[in-house]
Amino acid sequence: MSGPLRIGVLGASRISPTSIVEPARLTGARLVAVAARHRARAENFAKQHGVEHVHDTYADVISDPEVEVIYNPLANGLHAGWNLLAIAAGKHVLSEKPFAADAPEAREVRDAGKRAGVAVVAGFHYLYHPVTKRLHELLSSGELGELQRVETTMTIPPPAPEDPRWSFALAGGALMDLGCYSLHAVRAIAPWAGGEPRLVDARGAERAGLPGVDEWVDANLVYPSGVTASARCHMAGGSREMTYRLIGSKGQATVANFVRPHTDDRLFVDTVAGKRVEHLGTRSSYTYQLEAFTALVRRGVPMPTDSDNAVQTMELIDECYRAIGLEPRPRHRPAD
Repeated sequence: MSGPLRIGVLGASRISPTSIVEPARLTGARLVAVAARHRARAENFAKQHGVEHVHDTYADVISDPEVEVIYNPLANGLHAGWNLLAIAAGKHVLSEKPFAADAPEAREVRDAGKRAGVAVVAGFHYLYHPVTKRLHELLSSGELGELQRVETTMTIPPPAPEDPRWSFALAGGALMDLGCYSLHAVRAIAPWAGGEPRLVDARGAERAGLPGVDEWVDANLVYPSGVTASARCHMAGGSREMTYRLIGSKGQATVANFVRPHTDDRLFVDTVAGKRVEHLGTRSSYTYQLEAFTALVRRGVPMPTDSDNAVQTMELIDECYRAIGLEPRPRHRPAD
């Protein structure tokens, strides 16, 4: 197929203007349809953001013959179920992270997508931004010397008590919302560290009054090369921090905000040759991601955040939960 990507959006979420509306405008993609829990909200979203059609239900968006791609930014626990329905309808899927409630469910989605022959991608958009690409280039160039350690940190002030990120039933928790990024960024270093990292240990704590819902998690990992890593996340911190640091024998490099580089594109480099700050551009990582997704759907260009990669990340998330004494998140299936 050719022409602009034709996208159907599930829900009128807070992230969608940044994650899909603006990228669609910049890449020439069409926002064909949207539905929300309340039609009035979907109508307002469509009017504000130029979506062509409003449907009554998510299922109507999925069955719309004009829609070829489903973008799913729903609550964590609603990702896999609706993605499976989209796949069954023959639609490509761009799913927000985390990919599923647990690893077995992630494998179910992956396998369904492969059987159907559709593209299924997890939304780890940061990987496509020049900030992250440049950080990895510093490893390849040898400027940092031999890699010794990787550190990722994801901390935000606490969401409101009613926020679904605090809901166990909707697959909430710090590890799901934030830790998936910190663990994925650690995994992304595997090509320079002898392979995938292995969890050594982890610690964490539940949110007061919310059994099973993690407020923070610190995980320690090691690569086959012996390089160590830490992946930290805190969903009730006093400030916002989203750093990605590589430490080598000749120096270190730190991305100031690897998940939101459009708000801070600084890369700090400190080596034996001196210190410098590189600016890699504030174009949104979501826009780079949609360009890559379009290339996948239209020309078959592979993306590193495919469903196989998503399964590996979910396996590591489940392992962290068990290491801190909590269960992986429960599954949630949409009503017919």
